[in-house]
Amino acid sequence: MKILALVKYVPDSTAQIKVKPDGSGIETAGVKFILNPFCEFAVEEAIRTKEKNPAAAAQVTALTLGPPASVESVRTALAMGVDHAVHLADEAFANLDELAAARIIAKAIKPRGFDVIFAGKHAIDYDSGQLGPALAEYLDIPHVGAVTSLQWAADLKSVTARRRIEGAEEVVEAKLPCLITCEKGLNDPRYPSLPKLMKAKKAPVETVNAAAMGLSPADTASATRVAEFAPPPPRPPGRILEGDPAQLAKELVRILREEEKLI
Repeated sequence: MKILALVKYVPDSTAQIKVKPDGSGIETAGVKFILNPFCEFAVEEAIRTKEKNPAAAAQVTALTLGPPASVESVRTALAMGVDHAVHLADEAFANLDELAAARIIAKAIKPRGFDVIFAGKHAIDYDSGQLGPALAEYLDIPHVGAVTSLQWAADLKSVTARRRIEGAEEVVEAKLPCLITCEKGLNDPRYPSLPKLMKAKKAPVETVNAAAMGLSPADTASATRVAEFAPPPPRPPGRILEGDPAQLAKELVRILREEEKLI
């Protein structure tokens, strides 16, 4: 059984993000990057699937696409317990939209014949949630999104997934090969020990560029682009109303209705 976990290197959610003066992107200097939290769920589920089914002789691969620094995401996955790491890295892969990224990843992994692909529901940087479904379309395999529980068939040829939808829970059965995007609640990712982190820093990572995949400029072209980055406008200062409570209530309603247009 061949299992793939997709991972992405993203700014820490606690980092203070600043936009470049020309609006072309964010300032990355001094910003801490981490493995995307939803990708942690994907890596953990990939490893658990291997551990729970020893007879399947599963091999788990972690793959990322991005600049040189993003190799740290697959090294974290190696420390967690995956068997192999792949880094798709090329200058041609800069500024890709999600559809172009999915197309390139599909080109890279299709010959490898993975039985199941785990990905995060979304990445916390752009928050689009498009890559997983798009990749499934390029590979022409089933996709089950935002999964919170998995139950494998005895022969490992299919899987039953539970996913939250508005006001209910949906149960979906998918035959392999398939792609699953992981939601919070699916598992609790393990914390790699310090020795495993140190070992992962020296572990080999397979690096694949555009030429190795036989990609043309058209293959790496994005259909969309971000025109400009801009910080959100500053919040106006709060207002404090003082006086008789009955009059304050009327004034508050007037402000909400006439000035703020909230009611």
